Amino acid sequence: MSGIEGKVVAITGASSGIGEAAALLLAERGARLVLGARRSERLAALAARIEEAGGAAVQIRTDVTRPDDLHALVALAGERFGRLDVLVSNAGVGTISPLDDLRVEEWDHMVDVNVKGVLHGIAAALPVFRAQGTGHFVTTASTAAFRVVPAMAVYAGTKFAVRAICEGLRQEAGDSLRVTTVSPGVTATDFAEASSNSRVRAEITKMRDDLAIPPDAIARAIAFAMEQPATVDVNEIVVRPTAQR
Repeated sequence: MSGIEGKVVAITGASSGIGEAAALLLAERGARLVLGARRSERLAALAARIEEAGGAAVQIRTDVTRPDDLHALVALAGERFGRLDVLVSNAGVGTISPLDDLRVEEWDHMVDVNVKGVLHGIAAALPVFRAQGTGHFVTTASTAAFRVVPAMAVYAGTKFAVRAICEGLRQEAGDSLRVTTVSPGVTATDFAEASSNSRVRAEITKMRDDLAIPPDAIARAIAFAMEQPATVDVNEIVVRPTAQR
């Protein structure tokens, strides 16, 4: 048995990309999944695919900007599986553009999803983990949390914040809760499509087409952190294409 077998894992942003890849890999290794995302039809199809392969998965529409949705996600884990072992906060958005574009609504949206969404997940899961005496937060950040480049100032700011929040959580967690931040580099997802700046969108698309690693590379990093013994806390993992600067 792996260290993942039987664990109850909730994943936000599970309907595509890294979240979907993580769900499929973890289900294959015996985890019981609670899937959350805004796209209900894709979510239902993913849950059905896992069930048909002999896994266990339930799903609920989840918008991480709504605290009640995160509480419902965590509650569903308890209702269906009796506990929650891991919360994978993977939902994120990258509506990137130069600051001169003054796309203030998009800046606000990135803060709401990327930063507040993580905080809402912590607020929902932390009391449950404390009551159980065990639990694991796994949060998707980005290599943008380490390096700022043009057009990514606000996006990078949200990811720097995620790293800071998770490090603070780690220090407060005590000896029974684990905290992991996984920072992907260029990954083959629909990240580029979110940008409303056509030039930036084209540049990110080209970078993805030239360099990107598959989402399951990030899923394997998530699994690696999860499968360690309870006394081993893998705090930060950076996974990027070998060719990425």
